Amino acid sequence: MPARLLPLLTEQPQTGDALGAALGVGRVTVNTLARRLQDEGVPVLIGRGGYALHADAPAPALVPVRGEFGRALRYSGTVGSTQDALRAWAEDAQAPAPHGSVYVAERQTAGRGRRGNAWETTHGSLTFSVLLRGPLALAELAEVPLRAGVALQRAAGLGALKWPNDLLAPDGRKLSGLLLEAELRGEEARQAVLGIGLNVSEAPPGAAHLAEFGPPPRRPELLGEVLWQLEHWLSRPFPEVLDAWRGASATLGQTVQVRVGDTLWEGRAHDLDEHGNLLLDTPQGRRTVSGGEVRLIGDLAPPCGGGPAP
Repeated sequence: MPARLLPLLTEQPQTGDALGAALGVGRVTVNTLARRLQDEGVPVLIGRGGYALHADAPAPALVPVRGEFGRALRYSGTVGSTQDALRAWAEDAQAPAPHGSVYVAERQTAGRGRRGNAWETTHGSLTFSVLLRGPLALAELAEVPLRAGVALQRAAGLGALKWPNDLLAPDGRKLSGLLLEAELRGEEARQAVLGIGLNVSEAPPGAAHLAEFGPPPRRPELLGEVLWQLEHWLSRPFPEVLDAWRGASATLGQTVQVRVGDTLWEGRAHDLDEHGNLLLDTPQGRRTVSGGEVRLIGDLAPPCGGGPAP
């Protein structure tokens, strides 16, 4: 029942009687539902004027949508994982989520990052997933993290990109991370779900947030800008994406360590090849790295490890 009340709430206060009439319940029930939403983490304002959403809530009524991405958007206080919630929506037999659908939540109880890491969620963050309908070739999937990284850096307006999928603050701490999960069938994916966590006004220990470097935008506007930039950069020719990524890189030219499985390589990050792989100059020669965990050990290396990884 609280989920039925949430879509009716906006920035403007509405009386319990008006909301109750829309739901077919009494105003006492509306109050109970509103308080349940608060308990779930939704920033509902309850006052003499009625019930409203905080202006910083990334809810459908408050997020400005400029393209296809985000036209279908669901918002919750608490979910297990936005990845799983969006995937379930995509598989809904009655009303499946279309391409570009977004699921955003205030907090996750079972969020996950790359390689099974926990995805920590704070109230002052944007935590959401975007549905990419296929078919998507494997080469296209490999490009998505770099395309999304450029989109995040442009939307945030600061920071630098660590290969393959992190946005770092100017001091090297982590601002944002990505998680791409795809359903592979042979040489292509039927669909993919792109998860994004961006620290706006709070961050887990060791990580950074945008408010440390200037007045942050409200989360609804920031989400709208991220979705617009993501839609744009997912459609651009890949050489243009690579040039944009290089221009915002915190990796190239740095001494790095790359862990691939049980293997650890150290060398200088030389460049990206035409597929987005990292070209690493090591004492044993140049290596082409298509995936792995990268640790900067040059000037931008974070003093506290950069925080947890979405």
